[in-house]
Amino acid sequence: MKKRLWKRKLIALIAAMVLICCACGGNAKKDTGDGNVGNTSDQQDGNAGDAGEDDENAQNGNAGEDGENAQDNGTQAENSIDVSALREQMGFHVEGQTLLDANGNPFVMRGINHAHTWFADQLGTALKAIQGTGSNAVRIVLSNGGQWTKTEAQSVADILAICKNLGMVAIFEVHDATGYNDVDSLLQAAEYFVEIKDVLIGEEDYCIINIANEWGGDWNSTRWCEGYSQAIPMLREAGLAHTIMVDACGWGQYGKCIGDHGREVFESDVLGNTMFSVHMYGTAGGTEQSIDENMGYALDQDLCLVIGEFGYNHSDGDVQEDYIMARCVELHVGYLAWSWKGNGGGVEYLDLSKDWNGVSLSEDWGEVVINGQNGIRETAVPCTVFAQ
Repeated sequence: MKKRLWKRKLIALIAAMVLICCACGGNAKKDTGDGNVGNTSDQQDGNAGDAGEDDENAQNGNAGEDGENAQDNGTQAENSIDVSALREQMGFHVEGQTLLDANGNPFVMRGINHAHTWFADQLGTALKAIQGTGSNAVRIVLSNGGQWTKTEAQSVADILAICKNLGMVAIFEVHDATGYNDVDSLLQAAEYFVEIKDVLIGEEDYCIINIANEWGGDWNSTRWCEGYSQAIPMLREAGLAHTIMVDACGWGQYGKCIGDHGREVFESDVLGNTMFSVHMYGTAGGTEQSIDENMGYALDQDLCLVIGEFGYNHSDGDVQEDYIMARCVELHVGYLAWSWKGNGGGVEYLDLSKDWNGVSLSEDWGEVVINGQNGIRETAVPCTVFAQ
């Protein structure tokens, strides 16, 4: 009897010790995870300053008192996503440097940017004229209401319907975070696509989500990585399986951020369906060397690249547009010229067309990028999803 009692006491003691050890280990792991996220935000987000813990969590994309636990890190979010179902849902998808359409065929963008947010009344005229240039894609400026009138979900659905009817792939971008450096502005852009997801889910064959135009005005590769490593999972958690396009920081021209952290940003996407965009004006596109370097940052890592914007001149200097187009053709990289019409503030010369319906193209820019050597008419191939 005493022997049995002694055994029971020993078993109970061992069980208690095991429970205590497990509890301590679990808490230590959680504290380490949250601590790393918090420290990263403090070091990288210059706007954090003396903000308290709640402000820090808000900048990391969390909401309310439970936000810290909600975002813990990428692990819990990944576990909540049905990756297999999202893969089945994908249309456009990337394999290494190549963007493939829903039929599994390579698709190389040759197209134009259209500033829809400021010229919504010109939508039908502009898109029809852009399609008339031979463009196989069009990048559309939208607004989440942060700076300009919000583009409502129904308007996005209407834009997409027109693009599909015209046989052009639509690339949607939120313009309100342009040049901003705080992570919260990027997450607000991502949240906009979550908000309008009902008009995007099911359209993965026909459109691409370019989360935010030129987010990150400074040349901070680390913050750029931090921001997009939070923004991309937000879209996946919401059930958006589209190819995601990520602009470089430095107003889109600092391609080195892709060289520094592009692989990390790519790996934050559970679908591995993220491509990268460099904008080329006088800084990134001013010399043949800078063009090759900025393209190489992505391509040398076997990451998919597009020149999401470029001009022939800009406030930061002359652009080697002929070389950009030639290298894109040689390397099978897409390009999207900025922009159809409506430029102001001293850069009116970037208008590709003198009128919305494309009757008269600008001689130094529109004629070159549309009708010139390695231009859109010569090199654009329609996406095969429109051949069905």
